[in-house]
Amino acid sequence: MTAVADDRRSISTLREVVERLAPIVRGPGSLGEAEAASWLGQRLKAAGADDVQVETVDYQPGFAPLIASACAVATGLGAAALRNPKLRPLAAVGGLAMAAAIADDCSNGPRVMRRLFTRPQRTQNVVARVGADDAPQTLVVLAHHDAAPTGFIFNQALGYAMAERFPGLIARTDTAPPMWLAVISGPTLVGLGSLLHSKVLTRLGIGLGALATASLGDIARNRIVPGANDNLSACAVLVAAAERLAEEPLDGVRVLLVSCGAEEVCQGGIYGFLADHRDELPLDSTKVLNLDTIGSPQLVMLEGEGPIVMEDYPDPAFRDQVSEAAEKAGVLLRRGARATSSTDSVLMARAGYSVTTLVSFDHAKQLSNYHQMSDTAENLDYGTVAEALEVTLALAADLARS
Repeated sequence: MTAVADDRRSISTLREVVERLAPIVRGPGSLGEAEAASWLGQRLKAAGADDVQVETVDYQPGFAPLIASACAVATGLGAAALRNPKLRPLAAVGGLAMAAAIADDCSNGPRVMRRLFTRPQRTQNVVARVGADDAPQTLVVLAHHDAAPTGFIFNQALGYAMAERFPGLIARTDTAPPMWLAVISGPTLVGLGSLLHSKVLTRLGIGLGALATASLGDIARNRIVPGANDNLSACAVLVAAAERLAEEPLDGVRVLLVSCGAEEVCQGGIYGFLADHRDELPLDSTKVLNLDTIGSPQLVMLEGEGPIVMEDYPDPAFRDQVSEAAEKAGVLLRRGARATSSTDSVLMARAGYSVTTLVSFDHAKQLSNYHQMSDTAENLDYGTVAEALEVTLALAADLARS
């Protein structure tokens, strides 16, 4: 088969997966998400994966409604303290406690709020294996099949206006603004203003807290997007990779093709995957490649991530290996970027695995149609998705030779 024909075949598979799953409303923990997981498992079997399991795991719900509530509590305490100075100590403690709880939640800490105020729910992880179980090397390729709600805060017009007005600034910037710090600033200023008896700080905190409450409340009540870019683009790569590896097996490497559920609650199903499979994934022989939103025009490798504190991924040599695999595949892979949001990679990185994440940018260094209702199959850049597939296969081949 010629390279051109092979590329056309893979793109046909990529389109099939995205077009089949995008119409399904796949909110975290929903029936639609379960339907997508079931279909994806069946499609991976048809693609030639050796063993495919759809695994039901628990996850702790949260994100928008929970954090909106925390912001509202801090905002209310600040307003009460302005009316009644005797409530300043309560507002100081409450505001700082809410700020700490939000920081803990969005950065995948102990997640005290979720454990106290939500009940575990069920989601499905799809786990497919290609290659011998006793292979000396293992490559885990991660995706997620749930989709996010939209909201006015995700409007990308400002980003595009900045790119048009200040192209040099955008060209030099490899890390997005820390949006989670903006969310935390309201409760923090309420706490500090109450502690320092500063009406100015308290009022500023109330204003920022009210804005965060409104933004997160809007997300909590809004529609689920089609999620073609985020993240059916990666699910499609799993299926296409299974087809290619089944037809051209690689000795020396076992590939786990994994799609987690409930990623859009700021990590859900990945907790269950790690708990269930850590024993079969030795740190010294397992590499993890996370694919997340890879359907924008430019393929990008993240060096690290962190909503509050930036954490570079462990093992820089693995990131170099991924970059070399991209070069062998003839793919231009941009490096140097870091994310101020979180992906499933953070759990694997903290567990000690060699991991990196492939994402994609457009000309404004935004994720195309991110959390928008326009994130549809027809708006996906399938050329970039195909490039991510080739990098994945080149990396697997490289590991097989090592």
